[in-house]
Amino acid sequence: MKEGWTWRLPCALASALLLAACGSAVARDTPDDAVLHQDIASGRAGAEVTFDGTLKADPEQVGTHEHLTVTTPAGDVLEVDHNTKLAPWVPAHAGDHVVIHGELYIDPGPRAGVHCTHAHTSSGCPRAGWVELGGNYYE
Repeated sequence: MKEGWTWRLPCALASALLLAACGSAVARDTPDDAVLHQDIASGRAGAEVTFDGTLKADPEQVGTHEHLTVTTPAGDVLEVDHNTKLAPWVPAHAGDHVVIHGELYIDPGPRAGVHCTHAHTSSGCPRAGWVELGGNYYE
């Protein structure tokens, strides 16, 4: 009986760790449009944000990026710069609801946008991001 227990304990521990790792891999930030609005109003470029919104138009390919113009429930309009060399194209269309997680930038004007919406981080993107459309994640 002791021999059987010897291999069962490590297997049980490995299974528990694997399940815990899988569970944490799917944990995602929930949208907080009020925080996004405050970050834009305060000019907090570089803030990590998660928000939802509606696409104003079909996405456009601009070089290696897909540009999505999103309007939030608070009325903010943001350009989302989604790097298609590091993440798949988001098959979105005007009127679609999306959830975005990335890094806020503020251009002169002021014009707000979000980039770093990909899982593979680059030197300019310290944290992984994503775009969610219809329950699918593009990261």
